[in-house]
Amino acid sequence: MEYHSKLIEAAVNEIAKLPGIGKKTALRLALHLIKENENTTFSLTDSLNKLKSNIQFCKVCHGISDDEICMICSSSKRDRSLLCVVEESNDVMAIENTSQFSGVYHVLGGIISPIKSIGPAELKISSLLDRVSTQESEIKEIILALSPTLEGDTTSFYLHRKLKEFPIKISSISRGIAVGSDLEYADEITLGRSITARTEFK
Repeated sequence: MEYHSKLIEAAVNEIAKLPGIGKKTALRLALHLIKENENTTFSLTDSLNKLKSNIQFCKVCHGISDDEICMICSSSKRDRSLLCVVEESNDVMAIENTSQFSGVYHVLGGIISPIKSIGPAELKISSLLDRVSTQESEIKEIILALSPTLEGDTTSFYLHRKLKEFPIKISSISRGIAVGSDLEYADEITLGRSITARTEFK
């Protein structure tokens, strides 16, 4: 593809590094930004710079946050007896959009995947066990809301083995989510029903 401008080519190459963005889409976005008001473009770059510089990970649940403790973990309105374990922060957002869950979360930061050299030690599993075992813990049920893939199931079975010694209920979201699909791509109605119709993990 000929760009006739080194500046456009450089911008396209950077934009195309984003997931789901090809060179043609990247070019359209770059040309759109050129046509936009200068303030709009600078506002975008400023927001991205602030995002990268200031975003944090919650010290409690490990989800993305503006502060040391995220809005969900610090809210007095959440049911702390319900803990939902998810893979990434985008899964938290997906579940929150269903308005069907009022508990708190724990973000693992991935799932067990030998192919990608990701084992239990690379995930936030030890802090999950700490949250359950502490004397101050109010947790009565843990919901394993991991994507229904081979890696997700492997992670769920591993967590179940680690958690079954504690006097808490362990459940998983119902299989309204298609096997092999990613949680973040499920529609809100299906995901909401999967949360409310969760089953005991066995």
